[in-house]
Amino acid sequence: MEKDAKAVFKLYESEVLRQSAGDTLRPGGFYLTDLGVKCCNFPSGARVLDVGCGSGATVERLVSVYGLQAIGLDSSELLLESGIKKNPSLNLIRGLGEDLPFPAQHMDGVFAECALSVMEDMDQVLKEIFRVLKPSGWLVISDVYARNPNGLQGLQELKLDSCIRRALPKESLINKLGGQGFHLVNWMDHTNLLTQLTVDIIMTHGSMSNFWLKTSSCSCSGSDSGSVDPILVQSALKQAKMGYFQLIARKDAAGAERDSKW
Repeated sequence: MEKDAKAVFKLYESEVLRQSAGDTLRPGGFYLTDLGVKCCNFPSGARVLDVGCGSGATVERLVSVYGLQAIGLDSSELLLESGIKKNPSLNLIRGLGEDLPFPAQHMDGVFAECALSVMEDMDQVLKEIFRVLKPSGWLVISDVYARNPNGLQGLQELKLDSCIRRALPKESLINKLGGQGFHLVNWMDHTNLLTQLTVDIIMTHGSMSNFWLKTSSCSCSGSDSGSVDPILVQSALKQAKMGYFQLIARKDAAGAERDSKW
């Protein structure tokens, strides 16, 4: 069967990516997760949500290492089934970041690690995260960003469902957060972790071209996937000058008044 020209390959469901990035499917593994927990100083038993949790690696760590009440949400049935099969005790649910199935002011913290830029409607996701957070609740985001805004179009045209395609410049993301009522506490560049993942991929697969070719030939999602052109991907990444960051933000304490209106 000929593949749909509009089909998009889901990189985050790829076993090829897992071979280099591990179960976290992101640069740095748990390094930024641990850093985020320490920056927020969550008390034991705090209720936290991992949006775009994948197979639940972060959820498991938040529970086992930090004693948090962690819940994971993801839209990928494939990844959720994999996580629950590995650890049936994990609290993982299927859903969309644009429509979080939790009441207002329910969470002490929300993590979105290499996930926010995968969402179809980032503004709606941020609005939902703001809604479910308690006043002064924490938001921890780790993700890629485009250091050259002129390269955005090339990223957006890729047939690739990953954080790469919807990467934003730093200023755009900060403005979106502020527009939803978040106060930026800290922004840290961690592009070195993205560079290290690139090195790991090359060591595993021989070259980045080989990696992208392998993803194209992999039927990871159980349905027809869009083909990935290694030349186009690498050209787009170079043009956008991809970086990696972690930011810490807090819900404005006055947000409780906004919540009551939703």
